[in-house]
Amino acid sequence: MTDLVIDASVAIKWVIEENGTREALALRRHRLFAPDLLMAECANVLWKKTRRSELSADEARLAARLLERADVELVPMRPLLESAIALAIALDHPAYDCIYLALAEDLSCDLVTADRRLSTKPVSAGYKSKILALTTTELP
Repeated sequence: MTDLVIDASVAIKWVIEENGTREALALRRHRLFAPDLLMAECANVLWKKTRRSELSADEARLAARLLERADVELVPMRPLLESAIALAIALDHPAYDCIYLALAEDLSCDLVTADRRLSTKPVSAGYKSKILALTTTELP
């Protein structure tokens, strides 16, 4: 069992069938972590999908209930802010995504994401963590 940080692009695939769902579900055999930001981001995705009539309100509520019970250790993001800002500046990438990477760095593990923009960002030398694309063969 490997420790991994996941972001909302991975967790949402547990409750909504889309490309990468099989790979996302397979990650559940590992010990998973995420900043508590994960819940707000997943809730926003569910709202957007409901607004676009891709999900009914009942389906969105069920998905939220499943996500609330998911076996992911949520970590407060406040202590990650300074590191996240440094990463955001270094990678020229939005800070809210870098909070996930800052947690991975703090835990000395890798981040798994389905976000193509984030997964292609090169992490500078000196960092312990890597950004792994959900659909790659590099996954543990």
